[in-house]
Amino acid sequence: MSAERAAVLPPARPEFERAILDARNVGEIERPLSLWERLGNITALRRALLLVVLAAIWQLYAAWLDNPLVFPTFADTVRALVTSFASGELLWRTLTSLKVLVMGYAAGVAAAALLTGFAVSTRIGTDLLSSLTAMFNPLPAIALLPLALLWLGLGNPSLIFVLVHSVLWPVSLNTHSGFLAVSQTLRMAGHNYGLGGLGFVRRILVPAAFPAILTGLKIGWAFAWRTLIAAELVFGVSSSSGGLGWFIYQNKNELETANVFAGLFTVIMIGLLVESVVFRAIEKGTVRKWGMQQ
Repeated sequence: MSAERAAVLPPARPEFERAILDARNVGEIERPLSLWERLGNITALRRALLLVVLAAIWQLYAAWLDNPLVFPTFADTVRALVTSFASGELLWRTLTSLKVLVMGYAAGVAAAALLTGFAVSTRIGTDLLSSLTAMFNPLPAIALLPLALLWLGLGNPSLIFVLVHSVLWPVSLNTHSGFLAVSQTLRMAGHNYGLGGLGFVRRILVPAAFPAILTGLKIGWAFAWRTLIAAELVFGVSSSSGGLGWFIYQNKNELETANVFAGLFTVIMIGLLVESVVFRAIEKGTVRKWGMQQ
């Protein structure tokens, strides 16, 4: 380098110079996880451990209370559960309840889709949805069962009627709220592509609002399941052809407390199964895959 060029260059500033460090002297950059850390990252295993702890607490408390008529042990409940399923009675009651639940839930979701689609398309539909939800959403579905029995008689139609009521309003409210939260950018993008009406709802609003829709479906499922059990438990509805709620009610009258707990345990297991398998699969295939949810 010439003397003239060296004179033009700025002087070196050693206070900003950093020597290259050897990575071997930095420390442990990558470390394999231990067995306990790998097991702790499995969600299903953590939840199973929590269930085992709850079952142990149940067993210890029932053994300390020592009153099977009031509070049977976990072992007695499991024994009654296995016996009832082996005899076929509890399985048949459960399938009966699930059949009615699927029909009522599907009808409620379909009605919510129609009502919400009308609400996002017209102002009159928005006013109608707001008015109906304000009137009927606070009304317990079980309170309509006497009228359903009067109008539709004993049997599944009256149960489906109250199930539709319990599903329709939470699904409609969450879906409509999700539609309203869709950004104007996405809306304008849909209009630029020439979308309108049902095409706009199906291609733009539904994917963008699906986290809220999925939440509404979960709430509607929970409302429908507990409404069905309460209806069968309190009113019987179909007596000998009733479902899981009637099984609990009948064993309560016969003072078979272990069978009552077995019925309640079945209700809980079905709830866990639907939440952990059905809705979890929908989440993984939609909102988690799309990066809309952690």
